[in-house]
Amino acid sequence: MHSNTIFITGGGTGIGRALAESFHKRGNLIIIAGRREHMLKKTCEANPGMNYILMDVTDAASIRSGAREVTSRFPQLNCVINNAGIQREHDFTRGQEVSDEVVAQEIDTNLLGLIRVSAALLPHLQKMPDATLINVSSGLGFVPLARFPVYCATKAAVHSFCLSIRRQLRGTGVKVIEIVPPYVDTDLGHAIPRRGGEIPPGSTPTPMPLEEYIAALMEELASGAEEASVGAAKRLLSAASGEQVKNIFAGMNP
Repeated sequence: MHSNTIFITGGGTGIGRALAESFHKRGNLIIIAGRREHMLKKTCEANPGMNYILMDVTDAASIRSGAREVTSRFPQLNCVINNAGIQREHDFTRGQEVSDEVVAQEIDTNLLGLIRVSAALLPHLQKMPDATLINVSSGLGFVPLARFPVYCATKAAVHSFCLSIRRQLRGTGVKVIEIVPPYVDTDLGHAIPRRGGEIPPGSTPTPMPLEEYIAALMEELASGAEEASVGAAKRLLSAASGEQVKNIFAGMNP
């Protein structure tokens, strides 16, 4: 929780920025990454001592160059947080063509980018005496919201990836943590208007205030949880990944 060097993708806004600021206040050296330099600069200017690098997680070359830069400038790096994500609505019932470009961007950002960043930085993390890889999934990866079918599918895949990579790394000094947020009040998914006009009152749960969520999340992370979930996400995770699932997984992966 303190005295670490932490690299956070998608660190210029939303949960990523709030996490960066919370860890920064606890005495960690923070490096945020993203593709919108003006947002990264704005966050660093508001938090003296915070650093940034440009990285587009949908671009394999950008990930490779960003990984080289962050490990060269900050060789003490011992924590990576894969937080970058986008959320889009897709309606497969309208008889209209679903945008392949939009779907691919969502998958590239939420899943492929996370996998590539992990692959690029795990060799460095494994050289550290005590390191942590943190991946951000979602409560919707356990119980999906049909309005966001691709987003929910990518987050389910992130959970599966966390289980597998944690098992692979169990003999190393790298701990794998999955952050499982509930519906939090950020700008996630607000980049395009919702189809069909206004959403009827009561059809969407009330979002958890960002400040309240981060405070609860930091407590959960301090407890050493491998799956850090709070609020509604804790109930969804509990319903979908009980002891029986864990026992079967352990049996399949000796």
